[in-house]
Amino acid sequence: MNSDGSPNLPECGVEVSVVILTWNSEKYITKCLKSLIDDIENGKFSYEVHIVDNGSSDGTCAIIDAFRQQYGNSIKPVYLDRNKGTTYSRNIALRKSQGGFVFIMDSDVEVFPGTIERLTASLRENGPAGIIAPKLVYPNGNLQKSTDAFPTLYTKIYRYFFLKSLEKKEAGMARDECIREVDYAISAVWALRDEVVEKVGLLDEKIFYAPEDVDYCLRVWKAGYKILYNPHITCTHHTQEISRGFKINKATIHHIRGLIYYFWKHKYFLRKPEFSR
Repeated sequence: MNSDGSPNLPECGVEVSVVILTWNSEKYITKCLKSLIDDIENGKFSYEVHIVDNGSSDGTCAIIDAFRQQYGNSIKPVYLDRNKGTTYSRNIALRKSQGGFVFIMDSDVEVFPGTIERLTASLRENGPAGIIAPKLVYPNGNLQKSTDAFPTLYTKIYRYFFLKSLEKKEAGMARDECIREVDYAISAVWALRDEVVEKVGLLDEKIFYAPEDVDYCLRVWKAGYKILYNPHITCTHHTQEISRGFKINKATIHHIRGLIYYFWKHKYFLRKPEFSR
């Protein structure tokens, strides 16, 4: 790391690496990539965008190919034959990433002009930060609850059934005045330095879908870094909500299995984990 808090650039000279997963993302991926690439190029960053497709059956891959033709080697797609989950797929891209700054994004996110520049600046200004996450809003502008305390069995059940109420309550609280520490932030938009990925490691592939982001944030804290929420930077998250709501599907089952594994791995269940801050 340089004295100003910026990462040492690798020999390839790539400043920004972006990791995006797609799975039947035809509805969102064009807006996501267009807003992202316009913002990166306006900021004059050297960049690469790694897109890992999890076996889409719609027009997602054709859209990615069109971006690849337009932007050349800056777009680096990987096409999997089936949905292999978030951790395995993201790790493919993380292993390939060469940038000093690493951004993990969902395919249904749109960034506003200046987002990448402001997030990289926020990383430079907050040396202890392992992850910085922006404020997320729904397309109608309403706040999306994207940060929280580390879950217990009780809080996870409560969040599952009463998320909308929690979002309304949090939106009415005057908490968005400054950057603050949070236990975890959902991985719809994460900004990290490459050294954090090197020290903390890759995502835990024993978790197929969720809560891989909670697990990683806890590992970041245990590695001596902080998770920061910057409410002055905003992104729109359309949220495909494949596991939200009272319904039983494959995503829900994978989520339940992931939670059981997460609690077992970190050796807690009813009380929040303990670690040094």
